Order: sequence, then structure tokens, then C-alpha cells
Amino acid sequence: MRIARWLWSGRSVSARLGRCALVPPSLLFRAVAAARAGAYRINLLRSGRVSVPTVAVGNLTVGGTGKTPIAAWIAQYYSKLGLTPGVVLRGYGGDEGTVHRKLASDAIVKETPDRLTGASHAVAEGADVVVFDDAFQRLDVSRDLNIAVVSAESGKTSSWTLPAGPWREGWGALKRADLVVVSRKSASLPDALGILERAKVAAGDCMVAVALLHIAGFHRLESGLPVEPSVLDGADVVVGAGIADPDSFIHQCEDRGAHVRSVQWNDHQNITSRHLRELASLGRVADFTIVTEKDAGKMKGRWPMACEEPIVAELRLEWEMGRDTVESALNSVVERDRRAAGHN
Repeated sequence: MRIARWLWSGRSVSARLGRCALVPPSLLFRAVAAARAGAYRINLLRSGRVSVPTVAVGNLTVGGTGKTPIAAWIAQYYSKLGLTPGVVLRGYGGDEGTVHRKLASDAIVKETPDRLTGASHAVAEGADVVVFDDAFQRLDVSRDLNIAVVSAESGKTSSWTLPAGPWREGWGALKRADLVVVSRKSASLPDALGILERAKVAAGDCMVAVALLHIAGFHRLESGLPVEPSVLDGADVVVGAGIADPDSFIHQCEDRGAHVRSVQWNDHQNITSRHLRELASLGRVADFTIVTEKDAGKMKGRWPMACEEPIVAELRLEWEMGRDTVESALNSVVERDRRAAGHN
């Protein structure tokens, strides 16, 4: 993933030449994706249906947009309405499933490549509504609300589709979206609003919102004890991150006043004993070791006892624009189902 970030974001001659060499397969990838979407649009390929209301959350790029925190927030929202949400996701490495179980503790979480089967199992266990995580391109499953998440940081990357860039589909795919959410971590709000305007042009008549994903607090990995965020001000820290966008996470820690060194591994990669030893070794000469919630699930119970336990950064979502729009859209999904049930 680090090589991919260099290739997609690099401004060096070698990075530019690398992207140029990958333009032909990138064009092929884009053509296949467009043909597949077109086949579903004209019903040459058909989507399977779920017996309860469904919400799909996904993105146009590979990882790092915040779709999982947004999907978890949606599950939490439905829980507060008194519903039992199901969350269905692919389950790469088990890390995102762990995050969902923590953030939306009432949800029925199913991790399977077969989203339709996963949804059916969630419904059989009592789910009233199903949230599909990372499903904007999963056209084989129908959805009542289609949410596309676009990262404000994506404006700094290559605009090519895979493999010359991080894009799964071009901006035109936003025409399938009912709601577009622009997320930001390290990007400024003006940058996010600029991406939002571009998304509105691409999507046409579509609801929009802006979400800030920020570090809301910290806790110890093993004990769970809270840690005051102010301790990072001026501290030397080692950041361990196996996520799609570690640069934004590092930037967030630096915004708290920390001086950061990092140990990075690929998104969804298994965290080995070697990774833990390397992180612990660097942490011995730092004030703190910080890890993401996503990676913490893989580390818990495995951290070397002789070393001070890391602190876990708690990433939270704050709606900067369009929260009422998002809630109205989510409400309408379940209200339509209740009205339909009342007519039967």
C-alpha cells in the first residue's frame, strides 16, 4: 500500500512515469466497471433483494474515506430509533468487523463476501434494517438508500482508475448515489467544500453532506483506561498504523501537538509478532505509542507485557453540513417500509 500511495500521489518523475505505464490497464478497468454498471442499469444483470430496508455505504476510491465510521454511525442511529441494525461487510482481516462491534454494539455484524447471504442471516437473527459497508460497487444487492463517500483528501491523488490511480470508478458513477458524503480528516473545510461542489456537478440531483472524522479521545489498549488528549502536546510519539490513509492519521496526531515517528503496514494486513516488537522497541524511547482503533483489535491481548501499553486513538464522526439531510434520508428508508407493511 505504501508503494501504491507513492505511485498515486507522488510528484517525482519516477512516479509520473509509473502512472503513465499503467494507463492502458487503467482504461481497461474503467471500461469493464462502466460496462458492468450499465448491465445492471438495463437489467441484463439483476440485483438480489433483502426483505428489510437496506442502506449501502461505499466510495469511489480504494480505502481511507471513512466509510466504516459512517456505516457504524448509521447503525448507531437506527439503534437509537429502537431498531435492530444488521451490518454486512466483506471482512478483510476482521479489523473492520471488530470496529463495528465496538462502535455499534447492538448491531448484528456479518462478515462475508456474499453480501446477500450475510444480509439474510442478519435478518434471520432479528435485524430490522441492513447497512452494507463498502457496497457502492456491489450492484448485485439492491439498496433503498445508496450513499457514496468521497474523501476530501482524494483531490491530492491521481485521477486515474486502478491501477494507475486509487479510483474504482470515475466521478460519473455518483449519478447512482442518493446521498453523497464528503469526508475529511486532514483536509481543510474549504477543500472539502470544493470536492463537494465537484460531486454535486457529477451527481446531479442528489442530497449532500460533509463529515469530519477526528480524534475524539484516547484509551489504553489493554486496560481501557482513558487518557487525556492534552498529554500529546509536545510529546514524542510513535504511531503504528495499518490503514489505507496513515498520513491523515499522523497529521491528526501532529495537530494535537505531538512529534511523530511512524511504523506503517498495509491496510488489512495481519499484524505479526515482528510488527509488535518493532513498535514496542521504538516506543521504549518515546513518550507514547499510539495505534488506531482498527489496529487495536488485532493487538489486544498480544502486546509485550514488559512494555508500556499503547494508547488507542478514538476516531469519531462529526457532521459539519447536512446532518438533518442524512437523518431525514435514513428515516425515510424505514418509514417507507412501515407504510408498506401497514398496507398489507
